[in-house]
Amino acid sequence: MNNFSYTQASTAKEATGIRKDKPEAAYIAGGTTLLDLMKANLEQHPQLVDINLLPFRGVEQTADGLRIGAMERMSDVGEHKLVLEQYPAISESLLLAASPQLRNMASMGGNILQRTRCGYFRDAAFPCNKRVPGSGCPALEGDHHNLAILGTSDSCIATAYPGDLSVALAAFDAVLTLENAKGKQRRVPVTDFYLLPGNTPQKETVLEPGELIVSVLIPATAHARRSTYLKVRERASYAYALASAAVGLDVQNGTIRSARVALGGVGTKPWRSPEAEKALVGQPATEATFRAAAAAALRGAQPREHNRFKVELAQNTL
Repeated sequence: MNNFSYTQASTAKEATGIRKDKPEAAYIAGGTTLLDLMKANLEQHPQLVDINLLPFRGVEQTADGLRIGAMERMSDVGEHKLVLEQYPAISESLLLAASPQLRNMASMGGNILQRTRCGYFRDAAFPCNKRVPGSGCPALEGDHHNLAILGTSDSCIATAYPGDLSVALAAFDAVLTLENAKGKQRRVPVTDFYLLPGNTPQKETVLEPGELIVSVLIPATAHARRSTYLKVRERASYAYALASAAVGLDVQNGTIRSARVALGGVGTKPWRSPEAEKALVGQPATEATFRAAAAAALRGAQPREHNRFKVELAQNTL
């Protein structure tokens, strides 16, 4: 056990100020990700800053769509009437995640920031470019059956974000509001929030030291109401996706007017697919159209020996 101090912040300014002065400190909300990493000695923080008192809560209708506070619990958001009615795919992505106990604890912001479940990253006995840049990626030739086939590099093939929520958020143009130690806020689309591994797999998001996720903003669109999230996994409960898809369609008189498509479990970040969307728009809503779109989505896949099955699995899921 590594010693650490604990502080409960009462304001965002207090919380971000601590992180600004002590970048090695960490925020803790539900703790469902952070405590796992600390117990495995993958992260060691001399100070934890409890942010549960911060007022980043609420699920409310705005003129532009839906605003969800980053401190809201996953289960509460997934079961919220506005989310169920207007964004069924997002509700499904939340309620298919983890277990009821974890969903009751985990915050929206914490889920968005959860880290890869790659076995080599999670085992400190192995080298890992995410943990120690330049040390290597044993997954390239090792056990990679559940790792990425889109957006990979010679430095990393991990499914960096292993969850479900951000896949649905990416599909529906969600935007994150971030706040720094000076109280300044900026907005970042979920599709831009996560970074491809490239030569710097240790940099997973654009979040700057000390910044907090304040809220999630989801635009109101026709295809969000007609949407779904499908998750394919190795067992029926409490497992991460081998492949998943969040899809929303705006269909009029049998023709697809607009579409939103994102994939999970197959990319090094939540994978929005403009290729699939382009193949859908203006086409009849038929199985042939859907299969053509699925093929387009996986055209750039770069599978390895043990995860080649994911190409067909992801196509069938989509």
